[in-house]
Amino acid sequence: MFDISPLEVEALLLSLKVAFWAVVVSLPFGIGSAWLLARCRFWGQGLFNGLVHLPLVVPPVVVGYLLLVLLGRNGPLGALLYDLFGITVIFTWKGAAVASAVMAFPLMVRSIRLSMESVDQGLEAAARTLGAGRIRTFITITLPLTAPGIFTGIVLAFARSLGEFGATITFVSNIPGETRTLPLALYTAVQVPGGEDAAVRLVIISVVLAFAALLASEYFVRRVRRRPEAL
Repeated sequence: MFDISPLEVEALLLSLKVAFWAVVVSLPFGIGSAWLLARCRFWGQGLFNGLVHLPLVVPPVVVGYLLLVLLGRNGPLGALLYDLFGITVIFTWKGAAVASAVMAFPLMVRSIRLSMESVDQGLEAAARTLGAGRIRTFITITLPLTAPGIFTGIVLAFARSLGEFGATITFVSNIPGETRTLPLALYTAVQVPGGEDAAVRLVIISVVLAFAALLASEYFVRRVRRRPEAL
């Protein structure tokens, strides 16, 4: 029962790969979006905030369909990527990473934004008074003080990416070895007669990974509360 098959190992490794790249690609945008929401006041800020958090409140299938429309071979962005760079994301692991990144993005932004809002803006003002520009102040003051929220956002986004199902299967389908991540492999196992053992193994793997991510997030939160200067 607990002998993991090569296909299950493949799904596990693919999930880790997809989650890793989902976090890496979305992190700069997450930091930038959090900074805009925490530090700037501009027309349409409420609309921007709503768009950032939209994946939290709409069904994942809706997000997957929108990605399909935008990034499909005939979609405006998908056709542009293919014509200019020869890049195709639909029905590939890259598309799975995009879908996971979009679904996890609100969690990342929210964690970073809350941490950034707690930073004393007087320190930033003092740095600018001493001659530091906005970019240097952001890199040397804001980012280090926001690091706890960034780490927490990374962990939460990684965990969310590991569990992404609806947007992924809608956008990139369920292709073995290419887009079949752990949730899709579990879905496949429960659809096949006699796949109960495989389903149990995949559930155990998913739960262990989720708990590890949550414990890591809690560790960072506790460490910051006890010693804010530790990070």
